[in-house]
Amino acid sequence: MIDNIPQIKYTNTNNFFLMAGPCVIEGEEIALRIAERIISITDKLKIPYIFKGSYRKANRSRLDSFTSIGDEKALKILAKVSKEFGVPTVTDIHESHEAALAAEYVDVLQIPAFLCRQTDLLIAAAKTGKTVNVKKGQFLSAGSMKFAVDKIIESGNDKVILTDRGNTFGYQDIIVDYRGIPEMKSFGVPVVMDCTHSLQQPNQTSGITGGKPALIETIAKAAIAVGADGLFIETHPDPTNAKSDGANMLHLDLLEDLLIKLIRVREAVL
Repeated sequence: MIDNIPQIKYTNTNNFFLMAGPCVIEGEEIALRIAERIISITDKLKIPYIFKGSYRKANRSRLDSFTSIGDEKALKILAKVSKEFGVPTVTDIHESHEAALAAEYVDVLQIPAFLCRQTDLLIAAAKTGKTVNVKKGQFLSAGSMKFAVDKIIESGNDKVILTDRGNTFGYQDIIVDYRGIPEMKSFGVPVVMDCTHSLQQPNQTSGITGGKPALIETIAKAAIAVGADGLFIETHPDPTNAKSDGANMLHLDLLEDLLIKLIRVREAVL
């Protein structure tokens, strides 16, 4: 299912796969440090791993929120992570013209949840030939994501991943409907649970999104129990001072223990 992603390892271990890293590329040193730490863990546990980092955050509540250190600079850091550690990388794209540029540097193109119905964006991502990870909109049912899959496949690319990140509940909360994971798996594509964004508390009056990171383990265990193929986890060695989404990130020091528990859950339900 993900075997065609370049440099992906341990696909024969029957483990879930992991997309993890910082929310946004903040700089070369910290990106390499996070990648090295996660890779040492996933190599030990034989978990297929894709390094995640957004080269730019286009969807921000406030004008003064951090967006990027520079598009090309951040993309080159993603390419360096891949080359230095021999792992695939994933980053978000936001507009059609970004697809070809990002595809020069990364292995997986990610479509943000708010943009999952943007036909031109999905087609542009598909035409790069890269694997396309589409995040389910908070405003959509799981069943409606079949149309996103169809758009990519009908554009000549069958390398599709779907990621659930919860559903809007009122104005300032998100809940996860776990019925959506098996429903999206029925489309014949790998399905991932975003364990950090699904715990966001958006639309805060401060203009800074809140979160409930203490529940990351709960979200992840339930996702594995109902058959998720992969997990998406944003992680950072200092979430309080991360430049984006620190309120719902997992502290990097907690990652290994969490993954060990999740492997046990997967072994128990298979």
